[in-house]
Amino acid sequence: MNENQKKTSHEESPKMGLGEPVKPVSAWKRLLSKRWVYPAAYVAAAAIILTLVWVYQDASNKPMDSTPASVTDTVNLSGEEEAATGEGTTEEEATEVIASSEDLAWPVVNAAEVSVVKPFYEKDGTAEEHQAALVQYNDTFTPNTGIDLAREDRKPFEVTAAMSGKVTRVEEVPLLGYVVEITHANNLKTVYESLGEVKVKKDAEVKQGDIIGSAGRNEVEKDLDNHVHFAIYENGELVNPESVLPKN
Repeated sequence: MNENQKKTSHEESPKMGLGEPVKPVSAWKRLLSKRWVYPAAYVAAAAIILTLVWVYQDASNKPMDSTPASVTDTVNLSGEEEAATGEGTTEEEATEVIASSEDLAWPVVNAAEVSVVKPFYEKDGTAEEHQAALVQYNDTFTPNTGIDLAREDRKPFEVTAAMSGKVTRVEEVPLLGYVVEITHANNLKTVYESLGEVKVKKDAEVKQGDIIGSAGRNEVEKDLDNHVHFAIYENGELVNPESVLPKN
């Protein structure tokens, strides 16, 4: 009896055959069981976070154009219209533009009626040229700072502005007669001495060819009779008028 019960119990217990399939283990679990998985995951996550932070900062640092396109277009259009029509340009700027387009002219109504009776003193000139360009007053000799113009008959003649500009000096000097100074654009200045009379006032705006006075006599160059002493300064330096005036 006992043997039969043992036999029956042995037959009823489940048996695991060699050919029966084994339940597979999850691939994810196998991956997580690797020791290097977690450190690699941490590194990848950190790299992603750093990349996102860098992209955000780069976007925030870009300057934003706060001016709408329509406003910019309007501003540019206004500037173009002002340039085309001349609106928005001050009178002083317009005068400078006109003056800068002018060439120096002889300071007389008719250049053919006068001649240079005393030339400009050139430092590099010959001894003969230096002698001709010296101004003698009593026992003193000084280099001529401009050119002296006179008619052949030594009669007075009208003196004109050599270039448009502003009268910055009108003065009567005992030894030189009336002196008129005109300041022009581009750091140019013209000086007219030995005037017998003056027809302009200080701070007046004159145009090229306007009559500013008439030739007269002075004490320093009284041997020249009626004449005008004409000098040109550029950036404060004397310039030989004959080198910049049109050929007479």
